Amino acid sequence: MKKKIGLFILLIGLGTLIWYLFIKPYDYLVTFKANTFPGTINQTIKLWGKIVDPNSKITQSELQNISQELTINDTTYYYKWKLQPLTDSTSKVKIYVKDVDHSLSNKIKILFSETDFEKTTKRTLLEFHEKLTDHLKRFEVKIIGIDTFAGTYCAYIPIKTTQLQKAKAMKQNYSLLSGFVASNNIELNGTPMAEITKWDISTDSIHYNFCYPIIKSDSLPEHNLIKYKQLSITPSLKANYNGNYITSDRGWYSLLNYAEKSKIEIIPKPIEVYNNNPNMGGDELYWKTEVFVPIK
Repeated sequence: MKKKIGLFILLIGLGTLIWYLFIKPYDYLVTFKANTFPGTINQTIKLWGKIVDPNSKITQSELQNISQELTINDTTYYYKWKLQPLTDSTSKVKIYVKDVDHSLSNKIKILFSETDFEKTTKRTLLEFHEKLTDHLKRFEVKIIGIDTFAGTYCAYIPIKTTQLQKAKAMKQNYSLLSGFVASNNIELNGTPMAEITKWDISTDSIHYNFCYPIIKSDSLPEHNLIKYKQLSITPSLKANYNGNYITSDRGWYSLLNYAEKSKIEIIPKPIEVYNNNPNMGGDELYWKTEVFVPIK
């Protein structure tokens, strides 16, 4: 009986060792809690990765699962990120790390001492955590809840770009749109807006209309780039975002997270209403964007 128990324990130990050395898909696991929602972490990972390695590769099966390949000091690392929302404002982050070329030797060395691989991983991810923490100081999002987008008639320019380039594209078209409205004595009916018409979350690509709300008239002039349309009154989820318009999509992600937790079906085509002119400068935390996501 004792021999059978001993043999069983030996087999379990051998199986565990084989799993650890040859089957376990990662070499090291780092876990921490972040005071934000997965969308913000997702975008920060992508920006940070390009700083660490301009040639870094990213694949994303969904918002909360990201695979990343980074080369640091001539060593290639594979990071698998798992982002788990805990509350409306906190998330659990798990990073499964693998040294692509030295996985087996790392697993053996880790059993006996702190390796250079461990030190590099800890240092690199500490830098990421510091960058994320700094970013969180630069904006605020407040969920308002169920509200109504008031609708308006508008003059607009259709644009295709990425989320990161959204504000830059608006700036490039600002003079054209504002100059057209002013030179034709078109009466404004509110502050500039962006209507997202297509959002590919997996690639961060968007199609949107950069809009100036105007009073509808029968004598509006034609233009080869500028078009007109009516934006309908729409039941929506609303959030207020304060911060640079470059990262106003943090408001989008906060509403996605809120909708999922509240079991509210939405149409992921946000509308942003800008209450400040960034050309006037000032503290970005006082720049306010009203973010609406339509409810189905």
